[in-house]
Amino acid sequence: MPGRLDRSAKPMMENVVVIDGAPIVTDKKVDALTKVMKKLCAEAGRVQEDGFYMPMGEDGKSKGFIFVTFESPDQANNAIRLLNNRRLDNKHTLLANKFSDIETFGEDEEEDVYEEPKEEPYVEQEYLRSWLKEPSGADQLVLFRSDNVGVFWNRKAEAPEKIVNRPNWTERNVVWSPLGTYLCSVHEQGIQLWGGEQFSRKARLVHPGVQLLDFSPCENYLVTWSPEPIQLIPENSPMKAVFKFTAADEGKQIVVWNLKTGLPARTFSSNVLPSADGQKKITWPAFKWSSDDKYLARVFPGQQIFVYETPGLGLLDKKSIKIDGVADFEFSPSVVSGTGKKGVEEHVISYWTPEINNQSARVTLMTIPSKEIIRTRNLFNVAGCRLHWQSKGEFLCVKVVRFTKTKKGTFTNLEFFRLKEKNIPIEVVELKETVINLAWEPVGDRLVFISTLDTPAAPAAAVVPLPGARTPFAKPPAMTGGSGTVKTTVSFYGLERSKGPNGQFRQILTTERKSVNSIFWSPKGRFVVVAAVGVNSSSTGEISFWDFDFEGEKKEVPGAEDVPANLLMMATGQHYQLTDIEWDPAGRYVASSSSTWGRAMETGYRIWDLRGQILRDDNVERFKQFLWRPRPPTLLTKEQQREVRKNLREYSKIFEQEDLAEESQASKEIIQQRLRLLEEWRAWRKATEAEVAAERHGVVPLALRGPEEGKGEIVEEIVEEIISEKEEVIDD
Repeated sequence: MPGRLDRSAKPMMENVVVIDGAPIVTDKKVDALTKVMKKLCAEAGRVQEDGFYMPMGEDGKSKGFIFVTFESPDQANNAIRLLNNRRLDNKHTLLANKFSDIETFGEDEEEDVYEEPKEEPYVEQEYLRSWLKEPSGADQLVLFRSDNVGVFWNRKAEAPEKIVNRPNWTERNVVWSPLGTYLCSVHEQGIQLWGGEQFSRKARLVHPGVQLLDFSPCENYLVTWSPEPIQLIPENSPMKAVFKFTAADEGKQIVVWNLKTGLPARTFSSNVLPSADGQKKITWPAFKWSSDDKYLARVFPGQQIFVYETPGLGLLDKKSIKIDGVADFEFSPSVVSGTGKKGVEEHVISYWTPEINNQSARVTLMTIPSKEIIRTRNLFNVAGCRLHWQSKGEFLCVKVVRFTKTKKGTFTNLEFFRLKEKNIPIEVVELKETVINLAWEPVGDRLVFISTLDTPAAPAAAVVPLPGARTPFAKPPAMTGGSGTVKTTVSFYGLERSKGPNGQFRQILTTERKSVNSIFWSPKGRFVVVAAVGVNSSSTGEISFWDFDFEGEKKEVPGAEDVPANLLMMATGQHYQLTDIEWDPAGRYVASSSSTWGRAMETGYRIWDLRGQILRDDNVERFKQFLWRPRPPTLLTKEQQREVRKNLREYSKIFEQEDLAEESQASKEIIQQRLRLLEEWRAWRKATEAEVAAERHGVVPLALRGPEEGKGEIVEEIVEEIISEKEEVIDD
């Protein structure tokens, strides 16, 4: 038996960790459990000789907790970070604490004297979602101009209303968290999170040289990457208090932060890949998250997928998922019931493997955490695959790029997996062209894709050169384009809903050949923007606005009569040197911008309404970023949302009255301003007339004046004209 913890010797209590929640075992299984626990502790640091003690009860069973003495306090802190809330198996989750924090609850309870705790004064915390209470439902936006970062209210065609504007707020750029709670600024020493009405600092995460970041979907975690490996700093450094890394983190480059505690949850090494140009690159995001932040995973291409469980970030079932040749994977964006064993709700990941030796390429669906394979699809003559999940996880579209028979060209098949139907049937749509971009409707089962017969450039993969590029935090663009102009075709598809399981994906419309390469759906669905983004320096930035549910006369589409859609192109426009397009979270406005990070001249932004009308055009020198502030999901239930849609016409009347009142108020303010200007002009004219009269009286001799000079009469007439008049009958 390892040595007993000697309290009388008073060891350095900062080195001692108490691990609770361990399995309760008999004498026969103590050695096996000790081996497992020592292996876990070794991940955090070196345990002192005779520094592992597992108390046993009089019944010959362990008590479920263990004392572990490490060689240094830093190693003890690292053990707490790695082992606290770590899942050991399906029945046991470990809890780790410093012995010095709990020694007052030890065996000598008679020595403890209870002291009633002092009541701390209540300090009201700032509400981090206060912007959602804006009465008119306006959205906020960020403008990064020159060295100034400002947050503003969007006021339609008027100039944005300033909330805060700060010089040198960031050293690189800014990023909103996915639900809009935090604005993230990036500095040489790490990340800062800002929030509240006046954007006070809420967290500071020290990670020297940080260049890439990625939030988890629910904002519980943040992943950061730096090309500089973590190095420990001296104990007397002024940064020691905020530097949260230990010896176990040294040499790592990726940090997963727990935003609730502000501490690193775990650190990892980078996954660096060679590129065609010989430059080392890192895949980003390095991890992919499940929709509920419960799991994060990363792939080691050609070998295995590592799935980690939060909050402890231990490996799922303590082992990786080995898959020979695995190239890429994606989490389903939603938990789907009925896919796993006994209909239990589980997450689903899709992954694909290329052709290896005599084995065909494959696309596979696997449930997490059970790791049950629920569907496999064999593919042949495959050049590459991309996995596109529908927002509800009910469909998976696999874009399969295949070689022609001569191996000199490629074409594309779209294979649709239907996860809500029995045995997950697959529908195949064969195309003659190569699809370079594809996007599902965010809240539906319609999709748009862009294809070409030309040879496109390599797709915009999620790889980032080392070190970071000019826009190091930009998401992988929703586009695929080359250095030259590629003629493309835009296709609109929808599902025959009325036919149920027998419904197929049908083509609604295919446009003439254009030069667009990017698809931007409204977050509320229905409306979509198709544009040419960042194609080349001479790009005119073609933009077209489409409505899938136009409320006018329905156009019958042969072969797609059962597809619920009435497609219409509402408008077209241009934005020269276009680099970015982004919808506001309510789906009312579209912002297009030209950033100095991608263009050298004619930078600025435009705001369009969803019909394609320009509301604001602002040319800004050294313009860098335009970002809408995201919104969290609605708190209304599905029944409440249906009730709102049912009574939408009644609500619309209220909104129209508010708009008229706002316009009337604006008109009233304009009239008042004009009256003030008129009074100022009258006062100026009266004073000027007096000056002229005095000058004439003193300078012009009476003999030289005309007979009627100075006796004239000035007549002024003000005419009021009614421009428009509207009569409205108001019911009593």
